[in-house]
Amino acid sequence: MGVVQAVLTDIEGTTSSISFVKDVLFPYARRALPGFVAAHGDDPDVRRWLDAVSADAPQAQEDAARVAVLQDWIDADRKHTALKALQGMVWEAGYRDADFTAHMYPDAAQALQDWYGEGLALYVYSSGSVPAQKLFFGHSDAGDLTPLVSGWFDTEIGGKRERDSYARIVERIGVAPREVLFLSDVVAELDAAREAGLQTVLLDRLEDYPTPRDAAACNGHARVTSFAQIEPAA
Repeated sequence: MGVVQAVLTDIEGTTSSISFVKDVLFPYARRALPGFVAAHGDDPDVRRWLDAVSADAPQAQEDAARVAVLQDWIDADRKHTALKALQGMVWEAGYRDADFTAHMYPDAAQALQDWYGEGLALYVYSSGSVPAQKLFFGHSDAGDLTPLVSGWFDTEIGGKRERDSYARIVERIGVAPREVLFLSDVVAELDAAREAGLQTVLLDRLEDYPTPRDAAACNGHARVTSFAQIEPAA
């Protein structure tokens, strides 16, 4: 591994378990969305994203129909920016009311704290909206980790399997691509980051991927099962 000035990390399957999102956050949002839209549909921020649903689902012109589309997208695990934004707003209430805390692998929390202490700049890039990311890190099992993070990126900057997204992120960070280390559990995302010149490491956690991925499946990316195995050289 070459010199690293910044670490860019995914969340789901990387710092945190896939099951938490699928088993806790998604069902919570699905249940709460109808009441949330009924109560907050006149809020300009909420209205903006509800209108964005109709852009992709033109048959849904009424809020009830839009909620049904959103629930279908949750069931399909669709990575739609409007869905992510509205889910984040719903989850905020859940975190605030302490209905749950966000799962964080202990090794990830410890490594992020150590790297921050060593002077590395830390960034997050997830398909979840930036507000949802901040809620996740702010209400994690390890406490409030948001002070460790220098910047947040979601799909508004581009898709996670697109090379140009990582080029834009690196430009925002302001360091050379080769000095940024990207961590993810998804090989296609790592491929796109590598094409943009970033260093990459695949997180292959047994909790999320019971069958370890072999060298061919890793497609040339370094593979680890824990953040404790990553030693970025500052």
